[in-house]
Amino acid sequence: MNYRYAFGPLRAPRAVDPDASSTTNYIHMPVIELTTVIAAPIGRCFDLSRSIDLHRLSTQGTQEEAIAGVTSGLIGKGQRVTWRARHFFIRQTLTSEITAFEPPYFFRDEMVQGAFKLLKHDHVFEEKGSETVMKDKLYFETPAGLAGHLFNKLVLTAYLTRLLVKRNTVIKEVAEGDDWKSILPSASGKVGEPGSRP
Repeated sequence: MNYRYAFGPLRAPRAVDPDASSTTNYIHMPVIELTTVIAAPIGRCFDLSRSIDLHRLSTQGTQEEAIAGVTSGLIGKGQRVTWRARHFFIRQTLTSEITAFEPPYFFRDEMVQGAFKLLKHDHVFEEKGSETVMKDKLYFETPAGLAGHLFNKLVLTAYLTRLLVKRNTVIKEVAEGDDWKSILPSASGKVGEPGSRP
């Protein structure tokens, strides 16, 4: 598993920047990129990545719990979940929505309410023989101007990277073992849909 930081321009979604005068609105923000290689089928990795139950398992250190929206099982296109967690000794909530969904290769979750100015997470999956290459791109921006930029660079980027690395480690361990059978739904269906079997 490896990761790197990247800083560069990103086209901001209109939903996040309603005052933009045109669709071409570039801003600079931190981007965290991770690549994780998992010895498991792509459908299993895709569904574990959108599992509310696995996310809860991987974030025990921040006491995250889903309190509204989809609170268990698999989250899908257009659905929302509200998480309550403790970060930097502060109890806070964040609501995200699945705004793009192309199973089992890609989905995106975006913050619609919370402490960030923008928070967008792209999940990309590729088949490489018997393995799955899982790639994460997390774009984020805090609303505090220059002070927020310094906080992003000096503190928040490293903090969010640790959380993502821990999450991906749990996904890898669960996917490569037998624990996924107790997390993912057992009903038959199409991969990438609620109730699917990987």
